[in-house]
Amino acid sequence: MPGKLRVGILGATGTVGQRFIQLLERHPQFEISALAASERSESKSFVGACSWRLPGEMPESVKRLRVQAPQPPLDCDLIFSSLPSGMAQSVEEGFASAGYPVISNSAACRMQKDVPLLIPEVNHAHLRLLDAQRASRGFENGGFIVTNPNCSTVMIALALAPLHARFGITAALVTTMQALSGAGYPGVASLDATDNVLPFIENEEEKIESETLKVLGRMNGTQVEAASFPLSAQCHRVNVSDGHMGAIRVKLERHASLQEVRGALVSFTSLPQELRLHTAPEHPLIVRDEPDRPQPRLDRCAGAGMSVTIGRLMPDRVLDFRFVALSHNTIRGAAGAAILNAELLVAQGYVGSPRSGAA
Repeated sequence: MPGKLRVGILGATGTVGQRFIQLLERHPQFEISALAASERSESKSFVGACSWRLPGEMPESVKRLRVQAPQPPLDCDLIFSSLPSGMAQSVEEGFASAGYPVISNSAACRMQKDVPLLIPEVNHAHLRLLDAQRASRGFENGGFIVTNPNCSTVMIALALAPLHARFGITAALVTTMQALSGAGYPGVASLDATDNVLPFIENEEEKIESETLKVLGRMNGTQVEAASFPLSAQCHRVNVSDGHMGAIRVKLERHASLQEVRGALVSFTSLPQELRLHTAPEHPLIVRDEPDRPQPRLDRCAGAGMSVTIGRLMPDRVLDFRFVALSHNTIRGAAGAAILNAELLVAQGYVGSPRSGAA
């Protein structure tokens, strides 16, 4: 398709890889030209290698693509990565060194000082890190790494961003109730999930606490100065298919009324909405006033899965305010987040014309 950038997906057979494929079908800027996965899938057709787990049929456009090894060269202009963290760093750095823009959903590089941890509505200014990244690592011919945060961090940071910008945050507490799909496939064993809540997700609390503060931080020269307020997270796996929920409490730096807080959330828009990026929701935050919303089954697909829904907003007796936030963890929290990042990178000129000499 003339004019479209060719996309390669690393970890294409996994849950997030499949979501990339689903969301990129008929995308106006991107077309999938290469798929890569583990050795057991290598050289097979995608339809032969992948057990499709999403609603709807596998797109015809990818069925006959041959699965390749996750290493350069790949016949594409940019890379979306959903590789496991254990292998992601070396593979993603290899692609960036070979001149590929890498937009990663993997955790491996998120907290590296020269890697943008990007939510376009919140911290698009952090893309300035790419100049330092290219200089320090010797990435040439347009190669770089940009990551999106953990699936719960995206929801939490989006909900906190307008409050921090307008009133300042001095402390925040969050308790998550996270869907089963966040554990990938096959994920949590059915006998563990049924009639149960699991009060532990390995490394999740640490990711939320550190990543949120990086996302909400400010550029200081060529580095990000993380937000300094204390943030405490407790994470739970619940028997829900899709949709992460967070019960959030905040203490504000300056006094605000309930209506001022609600107004800050409802009115929040940013650069992706100004640029009318394809995947950007019209309303990043949706505030509902019903006493029993949001709910995963009813609200996870708000804004085509890219909006965060907020409810139960009220004063808190310990801190200042409390509310519940909900987002679709494999769309806004994973594949959709990375695609929106790629759209912003194109709009800002970091990803441009198709690569020459691709294999």
